[in-house]
Amino acid sequence: MVKVVGVRFKEAGKIYYFDPGELEIELNANVIVETARGIEFGQVVVPNREVPEENIVAPLKKVIRIATEEDERHDQENNRKEKEAFNICLKKIRDHNLDMKLIDVEYTFDNNKVLFYFTADGRVDFRELVKDLAAIFKTRIELRQIGVRDEAKMMGGIGICGRALCCKSFLGEFQPVSIKMAKEQGLSLNPTKISGTCGRLMCCLKYEQEAYEEILRRVPKVGAIVETPEGQGMVMEISLLKEILKVKLDKGNETDLKLYKAGEVRVIKDVVREDDLDVDIEALKQLED
Repeated sequence: MVKVVGVRFKEAGKIYYFDPGELEIELNANVIVETARGIEFGQVVVPNREVPEENIVAPLKKVIRIATEEDERHDQENNRKEKEAFNICLKKIRDHNLDMKLIDVEYTFDNNKVLFYFTADGRVDFRELVKDLAAIFKTRIELRQIGVRDEAKMMGGIGICGRALCCKSFLGEFQPVSIKMAKEQGLSLNPTKISGTCGRLMCCLKYEQEAYEEILRRVPKVGAIVETPEGQGMVMEISLLKEILKVKLDKGNETDLKLYKAGEVRVIKDVVREDDLDVDIEALKQLED
């Protein structure tokens, strides 16, 4: 086991582990740490604890110090400078007539680098822009192209549920989301109904997927032949979360629709679930990222 603290550098950002050494660091304390980008100012979201060594990405760097009032003032000054840098970069993008959208600006705590995050439909030749920015800020400049999911996470917004975007509120890392999940959950495959603000599949499709997969393993599929308390029939519809089946019973020349709980029927002949998505669904795979 290794003693660590978990640090975030952005709201709902990824948690990184650091070695606290002899420091006992409380939850929500601000700390100064060394990262691959340089010296950074972060907040402790996981106080001192021991974690398995396999959960650590080596080498584990030490916490330099608990942030002082001077460190906090310096971080606030960096936040002010980031807003100024954003406006300057916007003007330079227009001057160079570049087809890119500036999303955010970050100063490293030690001011050794300024990072500019942007989105674009394709590759952008920003070499001249970097030269201009380096001449203005007198430090290292990095332009980083990000995807639409990262854009939504940085900018925030309101989802169709009426709540703040999950990625901005609490999701530290994006999880893979697929059209297959929407299909298995019985959702409309209309892109406008299963897409988030970013234009990709909603992250919340992932939340209940394990529960749906568990139910699908024990519930007959549509088209299955089952034995019910009232005779043999075919499954016509399924209410997955309630585990209720609508079965068409065969009674001579008559057909009768009845509702049964999944546990009340016995499968005589199941159908093979299609793993391959049909052509229409394949066309929706552009929503995956």
